[in-house]
Formats: sequence, C-alpha cells, structure tokens
Amino acid sequence: MNTILTLPRSFRLAQRLLRGLLLAGGMAMLLSCGGGGGGGGAGSASGLGVAGVSGSGTTTETGGGGGGGDSGASGGSSGNAGSGGDGTSTAGNTNGDGSGVGSGGTGVSADAAGIGAADGLGSIILNGLRYNTDSAAFSLEDTSELQIGMSARVAGKVDADFTSGVATQVVSAAELRGAVSAINLADGSFTVMGSRVTTDTATVWGDASGPADLRDGAVIQVWGLPASPGTLRATRVHIAPASAEPLATGTVQNLDLVGRQFTLGLLTVDFGPGVDTASLAEGAIVRVRGTVAPVAGRFTATTVKGWYAIPTADGIALQLAGVATDFASLGDFRVLGNKVDARNAQITGGPAGSIGNGVKVEVDGFLSGQVLVAKKLRIRYVPGTGGPASFTVIGPVSGYQSRSDFIVRGQHVNAGDSATIFENGTPADLGNGKRVTVVGDRVVDGVLIAQRVTFAQP
Repeated sequence: MNTILTLPRSFRLAQRLLRGLLLAGGMAMLLSCGGGGGGGGAGSASGLGVAGVSGSGTTTETGGGGGGGDSGASGGSSGNAGSGGDGTSTAGNTNGDGSGVGSGGTGVSADAAGIGAADGLGSIILNGLRYNTDSAAFSLEDTSELQIGMSARVAGKVDADFTSGVATQVVSAAELRGAVSAINLADGSFTVMGSRVTTDTATVWGDASGPADLRDGAVIQVWGLPASPGTLRATRVHIAPASAEPLATGTVQNLDLVGRQFTLGLLTVDFGPGVDTASLAEGAIVRVRGTVAPVAGRFTATTVKGWYAIPTADGIALQLAGVATDFASLGDFRVLGNKVDARNAQITGGPAGSIGNGVKVEVDGFLSGQVLVAKKLRIRYVPGTGGPASFTVIGPVSGYQSRSDFIVRGQHVNAGDSATIFENGTPADLGNGKRVTVVGDRVVDGVLIAQRVTFAQP
C-alpha cells in the first residue's frame, strides 16, 4: 500500500508562490538580456581590437568602469576596440563589486562591442550613445586627442535597450593618409591611396570648409568607415595632417600569399616576409602602413593588421555604424562586412524601404550565430536624399571670447547664429566654467556650429 503524505495547505501555498517568483525572475533576466545568449560568465570579445598600438594586443577588463562624473546617456549604440598587436579584448561580466550588474539605465548590462564615429564628447558619444569613460583606457593614433567625427571603437558594457554605457577601452586611428586625386566637387568624392572616398552631411572637416579646399596631390588624412571594396565613407577629414606616412584601410582582394601581394581598391599592396599575415584573408578588412608613398599604384607595406573585427560569441551586444552592402533584404545585408538581420528591428530615420546598398545606417542588436540580430536600426544617410547629422559636446566652457568663439571639451564652438536656441539661460550667461551641452549639425573648419546650447541646472 502506498502512503500519501498530505502537506499542510499553508506549506503548499508557499511552495507555489516560490515557484512563481523563480519563474518570473528567470523571465525577467532573459528579457533584460535582450533574448541573447551568453548571459553569464565572461563574454569573449576576441578580435575586437585595432592593431597598431604597441604591446601584446591582449587586454582583459573586468568591471564595468566607474560611475559618477559624466555618466548618463541618450541615444543607442556602442563601439569597441582592443588596444594592440593582435587586437584581442575580453570584457568581464561584473561591475567590480561582485553584483554582476552594470551601470545601464535598466540596471542590467551586457558585454558590448561596436564601431562607429564619435558624435560627441563628454565623456564619449558614439553613434548616439553616451559612454562614461571615467575608467576607460584610451589608445589613440594619428591624433593627440579624440575629436568629433573620428572613427572609434569602444569596448565596455551597455544596457539591454542601448540607452547608456560604460567604456573600458576607447581606440581610434585614421584609416587613410596619402595624396588626394580625382576630386569631384559635384558629389564631394575623391581618391586617396587607391580608395574612393565619399562624403555626406555628417562628414566633419577638421581644418577645411569642405571638398573645395582639397588640392590635387596634397597629402590628407581621413577617418572613415569602409563600404564596398575600394570605397570609404569619410567621417572626418584633415587636409594638413601632422604626419605624411602613408596608410590605407580596405577590403582585401586578390590575395596571393605566395607572391605576397593583394589589392585594396586600386592599390596593389606588396608585403615582405617580415609582415605578419595572421589577419590576411580574402574579404577581410585590414589597415596597412608603409614609409614610402605608392609608385605607379604599388605600395610596399611595413605592417598589415586586421581592422574592424568583431567578436563571435552569442549574446554580445553589438552596435555598428556604416554603409549597407550586399543588400538582399532587411534580413540579409552587411555592415562593415558583418551580416545583419533587421527584419524585427525598430527602424527610425526613414522608411524601411529606403534601406539598400550605399545607405548609411546604425544598427544595435545582439550576436546570434555570427549574425547581428538588430533591435534598433537608424537610417543616417540615403544617397540622393540626404540624412540628419548631429554632434554634441558636454562640459565646462573654456577659452571664452564671445558667443561665437568658445571651447567645450577641446571643441571650438560658434553659437553666434541668431537661430541658435539657448535653454536654462541666455547668451549673456556664457563664460568660462559654465557647464553646457551644445548640439550642432555640422563642423566646418574645425568649428561646431551650434543649434542649441543648454545650461546645466545649478
């Protein structure tokens, strides 16, 4: 005979309540992670970095970085990069206090990676998302300080809705430097180091007013995002770089490991036995440096290193900015060579039907099976139609001369236009030490033209 043990009713009710709480907690955790995998433990972000910075190229960051300071965010994107030789970065999944909770707006963070151009400073705004950089390590090449429009990678953590982030690494370097040719003033394009460079309304001109200031044969420097092979969308241009050492970035084609050469656009790159070939593969994006300018379209590289690589682990929060290529449908296209599925994404900035090859986009989502499953997609520029541009600097005013001439975070600002809007104050309140947020839609000759100046509340 079987004996049935009957538990007290109060015990059975408590048991059911406990099961319900556990189930609800589990669902909340899953949803807060955006449905992606890899919710626990350390997420590997191998290959995130940009080579070309001295050192072993492997960094390990545990902890989400500091709070306070300039924390807080608006927008929605993240970026990433490692800091050295082999470009490997591994970000831990804790906040340094053992809680496992990062600093995102929802209270939950995910290991994050991404690539884009700096939309603003204070701490750093990348593709619309503001990262706290209190505890970030900066690795900069070709510049002494990060400036608006420079391409960058930020490794760290973001919340599940891509509304705030904490950076552990910020890496930036120029993509092209060499003699300019084939300048087309009609569409703002030109050629540097065998790559066709295109510009749009968001291209920052650091020391010029635009393509009309370019001179055939002059050495210029370009930060940008590779599009189809042989083309680059410029995010910032300097017509008077500090260095003339040639460099080029692009998609490897016609790779010949025996003959030790490949092509980048119209440029044939030769590399000797001393050049590391680990990052070389057909279709890979690489950055090459040399010491002598190309002759008759041939360039001898002294270094060849992988560029724009992203992690492969499921569940990594990833944000990419770039030009759509290989477009077949919303569920099948590429950005910076990486597959994107945006069928279920929230799309802003224009109609979904306008997305296609050559359209500049920003994509936020989570990796699954080496595909970026987009949660949000912002259309930034449609050829022939245009698109919005917005730049932001946040911090104290310095170098104040007038409302048309002051500095915030090293960025020169002109707020002298009669259409400029002032919030929480008036132009008379401007002065050194005043904390402001400045938003503008263009940077001309290194000056941010302000549309709005907001004074921090006391």
